[in-house]
Amino acid sequence: MAYSVEIRPAAYSALENLSLSLRRRIAAKIDALAENPYPPGVKKLAGAEKRYRIRVGDYRVFYDIQSEVLLIMVIRIGHRREVY
Repeated sequence: MAYSVEIRPAAYSALENLSLSLRRRIAAKIDALAENPYPPGVKKLAGAEKRYRIRVGDYRVFYDIQSEVLLIMVIRIGHRREVY
């Protein structure tokens, strides 16, 4: 059962501002979420019922999982020193 993946405009903008190699690495991780929204290393964020984050080097991808409609919404992408 594959999920749909949507990226919010702010997250997409942050992704576009990265180098091509880093953009490809992050995009590959986001695409993999469609098959497995709980990959190894995923962390559930405190204070939000359905919000998770994955690491891609020094960058973090924050996303919500909406299981009832099989949707993953990428909320934020950024360097670890800027997103916490």
